[in-house]
Amino acid sequence: MNKRKMYSATALTAVTAVMVGVTGVAAEETIFTDVPASHPHVEGISALTAAGILNGFGDGTFKPDASVTREQAAKMIAGAFQLKPSETVQPNFTDITVENHYYAAIAALYATGVEKGYEDNTFRPKANLTHGEVKQVVEKISVLYPIDADALFAAANVTFDQSKSVTRGELASILVTALNLIEEEQNKYYNLSVMHVNDTHAQVEKLPKLMTAVKEQREKTPDALLLHAGDVFSGTLYFNEFVGQADVPFLNAMKFDAMVFGNHEFDLGSSPEGHKALADFVKAAHFPLISANVDFSKDSLFTGLFTDLISSEPENGKIYAGMIKEVNGEKVGIFGLTTEETKGIASPGSIVFENYIEEAKKAVKAFEDKGVNKIIALTHLGYDDSAEFDNDQILAKSVPGIDIIVGGHSHTQLDVPTVVDTNTVGEKKDATLIVQAFQYADFLGTLDVAFDENGVVVKHKGQLIKVGDLVEDPEGVKLLAPFKTKVEELGNAKIGVTLTQKLDNPRDHESTGATSVRNSETALGNIITDGMLAKAQKSTAKKVVMAFQNGGGIREAIPAGEVTTGHVITVLPFGNTLALVDITGAELKETFEFSVKDAPKESGGFLHIAGAKLEYDSSKEVGSRIVSLKYYDEATKEYVDIKDGETYTIATNAFTAKGGDNYEMLKKIYAAGKVTDLGLSDWENLKEQLLSLKEISYEPQGRIVDVAVKPEATEETKETTEETKEATK
Repeated sequence: MNKRKMYSATALTAVTAVMVGVTGVAAEETIFTDVPASHPHVEGISALTAAGILNGFGDGTFKPDASVTREQAAKMIAGAFQLKPSETVQPNFTDITVENHYYAAIAALYATGVEKGYEDNTFRPKANLTHGEVKQVVEKISVLYPIDADALFAAANVTFDQSKSVTRGELASILVTALNLIEEEQNKYYNLSVMHVNDTHAQVEKLPKLMTAVKEQREKTPDALLLHAGDVFSGTLYFNEFVGQADVPFLNAMKFDAMVFGNHEFDLGSSPEGHKALADFVKAAHFPLISANVDFSKDSLFTGLFTDLISSEPENGKIYAGMIKEVNGEKVGIFGLTTEETKGIASPGSIVFENYIEEAKKAVKAFEDKGVNKIIALTHLGYDDSAEFDNDQILAKSVPGIDIIVGGHSHTQLDVPTVVDTNTVGEKKDATLIVQAFQYADFLGTLDVAFDENGVVVKHKGQLIKVGDLVEDPEGVKLLAPFKTKVEELGNAKIGVTLTQKLDNPRDHESTGATSVRNSETALGNIITDGMLAKAQKSTAKKVVMAFQNGGGIREAIPAGEVTTGHVITVLPFGNTLALVDITGAELKETFEFSVKDAPKESGGFLHIAGAKLEYDSSKEVGSRIVSLKYYDEATKEYVDIKDGETYTIATNAFTAKGGDNYEMLKKIYAAGKVTDLGLSDWENLKEQLLSLKEISYEPQGRIVDVAVKPEATEETKETTEETKEATK
């Protein structure tokens, strides 16, 4: 057989950094009596034995031609590729227990996704492993460098037969050959791994689990970068009380490499203290903050913290346009971009936001002038956000030289990276990868990329790891404790409003047509939408004519008595933000047709409204139910008809604006870039609205009327009829 170099260096795979030290052993050095130098698999057996991965039998034999059971193979595979079991992801096979000698190896394969067993939840440990199964295992392990099965088996001196059982000697040769092929392929390229999160929005209680996810990934890829794509600020009581100082200890403990500023980092600019909380956050960070298109020079709070330069030696707790970091012997350029929308949806004060395309081109040139050809844009622009301002897809098409965009702002769940390989006019370009990891620390994004000698992306693999499935890191639990105690006290704090009666959240779980938050106007729905409309009108120069809230998002009532912050959060617990939608009258009517399609039965998508009145007829055919839709014209002080051909700006929560509850029309509008997320917390808007009211109405006001409901209605709907009559007097 042809001699091959035995595996002798670490090879990057999408699962783990594989074994170091499987070195070749001369054929005559084999220690097994039944593995002579002439045996076709002597090299593989010798290499894995010398590395301590294989053992023979007590009689000095190896039995190289015996079939390998699945449990025996698990030990060989886990050992060869150094796969480790996880404390948090354990197999639940019905036919194997922790007492099994091979359990740790099987658990390692399960934890890394290499082996998930059979559909009947069995592992079948005593069954023989086939050639086809070996091929699947190697493909999963070497996903960044896919190995051709024919080449693998031929190089291992094994004739591939899909259903044939693999022998002990064959498996040894296949594993060592696979490692060699991976190493040879890997050596052609430079490999970079990135972990990323975005829009964590003060979800501090989730950070101990995020710490676990980061630690587990670092065990596999110790040199992986860890990046935050902005919006640490705003969203929970942790921010209200600690203004970022509850988050930063966790970010420091996880050893983030860099963070870009999100728009919410500038929420406090209009406060008497200005951006002091942001400056304090920067100073406390054990990592640099970056943004190439944000100029802090006119705000004295950032004097000494900010420089509009690319730094090769960035300091922790300082602000740069970008930075150069050496990773695995190569220089990687990272620069930041923050949405220009910030000046209209936050309170930046004297801080200036510059054009993202122009500043990106400057940053790329600065890196290239320094000989850096692997470039990451860490952005808070939005994956598919309003094209009027900025988004990642336009950036990828417009600026050559960017290899990876780690994004945020649009809270997009990209389960796999988006590849942009054409420019703005459709011409082919080098690939740019876009990744984003949804929101609220729900996922840790991972990305493995291979670059050629010119810094061009040639291979990649990315995925999102669900953080909620993991256990909390013990160190994180200790960090959280003092903050959590204080926040629990705040949740019980009274907001300064007393209700003389309950603000109900009625539900008709039998869907009979009785009054429900999911089929009828309610007082609580009115107060919520009034607060949304008032906040939207204060937050933009646009004429916002209407607000609506999906009934399914209103989760609880507020009891009579003194209202606490906890009560308010329980009503709107999902952490939704306020968004503006530019929509035509025809599209708006289509939206409300969808809202009432199930009436009088319940629907989570039933819309409560402010600034408008809706009449519909539930006896009519679905899609033809709207009788009248009007908005309140501040100029004329009258309700006027919505006109099909006119465009209106309305406010709703970001979930609905993006097409939640299957609002396909809104989904299309969002995809067309006609939605602006103001990023304002829904429960905080409700709290402000309650505090602003001199008198609270506990009854509906006739904003939404089903004209099919008559006094002579069935017994089933009489109660709803009487309530509607009273509300419209």
